[in-house]
Amino acid sequence: MDANKDEIKEVKPDDNTPKQVVEQKIEQPPAQQLSPTIPRSAKLRLLFVVVGLIVAVGIAGTAYWYANTNHEPITGRQTVQNDGNLTPTSTEDAISRVADKVSPSVVSIVTSVNTQSIFGAAEQQAAGTGIILSKDGYILTNHHVIDSATTVQVITSDGTAYDNVKVIGSDPLNDIAYLKIDGVDNLTPASMGDSSTVRVGQQVVAIGNALGQYQNTVSSGIISGKGRPVTAGSNDGGSSESLTDLLQTDAAINPGNSGGPLLNYSGQVVGIDTAIASDAQGIGFAIPINATKGTTKMVLAGKGVQRAYLGVRYVEVTAAVAKQYNLSVKTGAYVVGDGANTAIVAGSPADKAGLKEKDIITKVNGESVGVAGSVSTLAGEYAPGDTITITYLRGGSEHTAKVTLGTYQTN
Repeated sequence: MDANKDEIKEVKPDDNTPKQVVEQKIEQPPAQQLSPTIPRSAKLRLLFVVVGLIVAVGIAGTAYWYANTNHEPITGRQTVQNDGNLTPTSTEDAISRVADKVSPSVVSIVTSVNTQSIFGAAEQQAAGTGIILSKDGYILTNHHVIDSATTVQVITSDGTAYDNVKVIGSDPLNDIAYLKIDGVDNLTPASMGDSSTVRVGQQVVAIGNALGQYQNTVSSGIISGKGRPVTAGSNDGGSSESLTDLLQTDAAINPGNSGGPLLNYSGQVVGIDTAIASDAQGIGFAIPINATKGTTKMVLAGKGVQRAYLGVRYVEVTAAVAKQYNLSVKTGAYVVGDGANTAIVAGSPADKAGLKEKDIITKVNGESVGVAGSVSTLAGEYAPGDTITITYLRGGSEHTAKVTLGTYQTN
């Protein structure tokens, strides 16, 4: 993934470069001069071979005659039953149905960015993908797709290009952004799924503007892992960002796919394709769609990009973390500071609800932390002002607290 942009790179042949030889003629060696005279021993062997063939054919014919009870005549051409794949398998049909259903809800995004190099200023084009959220033109994509863009163009699956596109805002911490096409009311919104129900091994489909050249490219694979932390950087090393709780997939994701949907076989968006491991094969990452639902709710209500805010610092509980801190559980979120910052932000919703350092958050509104998602993802399902129930352990005892989520104002 390019954390700034996914560049359009068109590879063209260089007429000045000699073409590699693909096919090479193999010169045959001169034919050896054979004597027209066949030795007697060779004649005898040849005779035995001919006799053997005649006997074998006779035996095979007799066997066929008795096996063929109807004594049908033997012809030179026999009818062979075609057991080939004449109809699509259930998997093939499922992928095709997802592509047919969701492609109208996937758009290509083309941006212009001013770049600076030793040769001076230049304008560069970049490309990404977006997901239609509403009939009237709201679109979800990655922040890095539109970051620093001077112009943004949206192209729908039928080839219609829109230049009247506004950037509503971004949430860089989640690497998401929202666009709005003005003056439309007939777009096809995608259906949002529930990323907390995604299972490792579940089959998924990705759709995106691969390489910025191949619009609405469809690829398929499985969910390879959940809860992955990733530090994503640009190809030039100029910027990086840390993302957590990502879905890992082996569905082909390429530059240009950023911001596109990762879909279940019902055609529902369960993730937003955002990163690839450049030094591996078949390792891509997607933001769980639940992490964006609260923000999307605010955007569609015309309130801009606002994210729900809890105000705790924590580490995901794993077997190693449980051993390090001598915890009684192996999943959840252990509330702890990082040395420079306290575990509970003063005056935050978590502070007002009575949460303390060394608490272990196990559930958010009944959803198990570490199983259904991280605390951030689970809280991200809700909008600022919503009240949720936090279940936590303190001193070995389970407690609950009502928390009214605050607002983390993004740009």
